[in-house]
Amino acid sequence: MVVERSTFQPRYESADVIEYAGRHVPAPVRQFIDPALGRLAVPRFGTAEYFAPLVAALRAQPPSIVLAHNAPQLPWLLRNTPHRVVLYAHNELLRTYSRPEATRALRPADGIVCVSRDLAERTRAAVGTENEAKVHVVGNGVDTARFTPRMEGPRGGPMRVMFVGRVVPEKGVDTLLRSAAGFARSELEIVVVGSAGFDSAAPLTDYETGLRALAARSNARVEFRSFVDRTELPELLRSADVLCVPSRWPEPSGLTLGEGLASGVPVVASRVGGIPEAAGPASLLVTPDDPAELAATFRRLLEHPERRREIGWAGRRWAEAHDWSWAWGRLREVLDAAVPGFHAGSPD
Repeated sequence: MVVERSTFQPRYESADVIEYAGRHVPAPVRQFIDPALGRLAVPRFGTAEYFAPLVAALRAQPPSIVLAHNAPQLPWLLRNTPHRVVLYAHNELLRTYSRPEATRALRPADGIVCVSRDLAERTRAAVGTENEAKVHVVGNGVDTARFTPRMEGPRGGPMRVMFVGRVVPEKGVDTLLRSAAGFARSELEIVVVGSAGFDSAAPLTDYETGLRALAARSNARVEFRSFVDRTELPELLRSADVLCVPSRWPEPSGLTLGEGLASGVPVVASRVGGIPEAAGPASLLVTPDDPAELAATFRRLLEHPERRREIGWAGRRWAEAHDWSWAWGRLREVLDAAVPGFHAGSPD
């Protein structure tokens, strides 16, 4: 795995890591100048400068299939190397690209992998006719060995609804807090795990401050926990009675959804983007930005604990059928088809 040196590395403890130092590119170049150049059919020089150390590091490696994670520029930048490049899209990556630029940038790509059908549809619309057939869907898997259900029976106390993720407006935590208005403190507890970024010591943003003011007026118990390391997530999720994913933006997928399902926790999530695909048939879907519908769903789960347990175990079974071995099998099929004769081996 080749990663930029500032990348959060503990999540990669199972991989052999080659680090590179990405060159600094001023924000105005990334945000304004490069996109403007792209629209004029001129290569994005800031992007090329940033990735130059990565390209140099890969030139020293034997020929391989390069999975370019969220980096639509790499197929073009690696076009004169012995590597075969497959773009791995976890997000909508081409919003600043004109259709001609996207066509040119991805022409050298051997494949384009998207983590949901929803993202694949949006990607096909952006990559140009000659690249449409390269787009494939490989959903995220889940670590069902690390994320496991609570086995000691009902927890007792108020129903604990947990949010895990970045605490930014797009994630809809304010909708979650507003949904608690009709609950007593003895009925509902909300735990918000995460920060605006990946630094637990960072100052609160205006949005985070506003959430705390909203929580202070809530009838339910509300607890905020700053960003935590992924190693703490399995135990946290096992302590929840419900996982809520109240996103208001068309999130392409979401690892937290699968981790909640694997933990045997009922998942309540927004019906938007690729979330319904990742949440599976055992999850409960609600309209984004609708605290009343969210509250009604929580009320049903609160009043029917046996049904809550049934939903949780159904989610666990879904996760077991969609673990990382399933995802790797699907990805290997795509790579073998995209790069014939260059067979992908085992991730181990």
